[in-house]
Amino acid sequence: MATASNKKTKQETINGAEILTEALVQQGVDLVFAYPGGASMPLHQALRKYRDQIRTILPRHEQGGGFAAQGIARATGEVGVCFATSGPGATNLVTALADAKLDSIPIVAITGQVPQHVIGTDAFQETPMVEISRSITKHHYMITDINDVARIVKEAFFVAKTGRPGPVLIDFPKDVQIAQLDKKPDYDPDMNLPGYHPEQRQVAREQIAQIVAAVKRSKRPVLYVGGGCVLSDSSEELLKFAELTKIPVTTTAMGIGAFPGTHPQSLDMLGMHGTVYANNAINEADLLIALGVRFDDRVTGKLDEFAKHGKIIHVDIDHSEIHKNKEAHLPVVADVKHVLESINEMITPDDVPDIKDWLKQISEWKKKHPLSYKDTGDEIIQQYAIDELYRQTVKQDPYVAVGVGQHQMWSAQFFKFQKPRHWFSSSGLGTMGFGLPTAMGVQAALPDALVIDIEGDGSFQMNIQELATLFCENLPVKVLLLNNQHLGMVVQWEDRFMSGKRAHTYLGPVDHPEALGDGDGSMPAESYPDFTKIAQGYGLEAAQVRKKSEYPKAIKKMLASKKPYVLDVICSYQEHVLPMIPSGGTYRDIITE
Repeated sequence: MATASNKKTKQETINGAEILTEALVQQGVDLVFAYPGGASMPLHQALRKYRDQIRTILPRHEQGGGFAAQGIARATGEVGVCFATSGPGATNLVTALADAKLDSIPIVAITGQVPQHVIGTDAFQETPMVEISRSITKHHYMITDINDVARIVKEAFFVAKTGRPGPVLIDFPKDVQIAQLDKKPDYDPDMNLPGYHPEQRQVAREQIAQIVAAVKRSKRPVLYVGGGCVLSDSSEELLKFAELTKIPVTTTAMGIGAFPGTHPQSLDMLGMHGTVYANNAINEADLLIALGVRFDDRVTGKLDEFAKHGKIIHVDIDHSEIHKNKEAHLPVVADVKHVLESINEMITPDDVPDIKDWLKQISEWKKKHPLSYKDTGDEIIQQYAIDELYRQTVKQDPYVAVGVGQHQMWSAQFFKFQKPRHWFSSSGLGTMGFGLPTAMGVQAALPDALVIDIEGDGSFQMNIQELATLFCENLPVKVLLLNNQHLGMVVQWEDRFMSGKRAHTYLGPVDHPEALGDGDGSMPAESYPDFTKIAQGYGLEAAQVRKKSEYPKAIKKMLASKKPYVLDVICSYQEHVLPMIPSGGTYRDIITE
């Protein structure tokens, strides 16, 4: 009989997949979106083991999972996490990664990979994900040694959320997932990131003094605010600076919510579908203070004509954005929040510019060119539908995701956001199918919030399968579906620039006259497809409305539901998003009717 002294204690082992999952826990992750497959099954077994610490939600498509991870990140500021298997599972994440890269959203995507000994042999479901995603991620890894797992996870999160945020890929071969380690890993190892130094840059006092002096001398200043203000959580500092100086504020699509939309100094959004008064103000400004923006072509139009009459101060955390599209007279590479804090500390009442005449001019522009829409009797148009939704939800502080298209721009125009991280838009890549899964991620992260997805019928069908996830996970997202049976934004361009000739922009039957633009503009009696039946088939509550007189009650019913809900709103396809500056045009080319 063995004695206590000669018994050998069995060493408990841990595999690579479990190390990665524990490393996620150490990073504070409690929610992931993950779709399994052959090369990621060990990861899912590990997620099952850690189910008391991490909630795993099964999306119905990997792209949906990627956008849901974005929803978490955009709403909370934390890193969103998604999983996919190798091959097609991994490539289905590519669009979500590219989208996150352009909008600077911190997510970590973990993909299974075939075992290392068959990499390069065209093995079943093998794709070179590191190569595929090299230019659409902030950083990327392939784990080749179990001893590196904890370090790589720590580094991935650090890279994703520091400096200019962005997506990071971790490709994880199956043999490393199942490899065993017979010692407890160090979950806080030293990182190995040579050349990456995202520490907050200290802005020279002289630069802050130059900004304050420029503000004091200005007669027609404008604050041009982008997504960098949201990402840096600098909304309070922005509001303080704007109210002290009385400088009017315009935002990009990514910057919506950084400054209160109902504030009297708000010029709303600028650019292609921005307000007349915002675009006029940019043109006439003698000082443009650009905060966390990248001078995107949808904002600037013809670069040579954009803000050419004044000095440009450009503040951005990413040095590569400085002078990239537009030359700055005073470039500042730093975190926007830190810069605004420093300005607010230095500026005095004596530095406040005298801009009474400028504000009077802007007030006149606002009165002459307000955002408005026509009365269409009992027909529902999209602008009214969004405006009424806003009126009914404004006190509930909703979180609103949108697809891509006309409804996206109308939502940006007519839904006034008072806070950051309540508006979610695929602004850089313009990805149809973004809205529903992003709203799904927001709702999962914020279960008690009112989360709304404003959709067009084209964008909605790109990821419509996530209705199943809403039902199965009891995520009560409210979908306002603005159904015009067309790809509305493309139709608008056809009408404006191609003599109204339809080229595959009608979403109804191919033999309908509207397929070639030869119809009379009337909508068929039945919608194709019937989205209420589709939603009900997924287990959701749903209704359809066609008359304006019935619309407010339909919205109220949707909002009262405790379950996910689809309201199919039949709208005209003949409405155009206005104002509109044609691509490559200037403020002088703006179309208002």
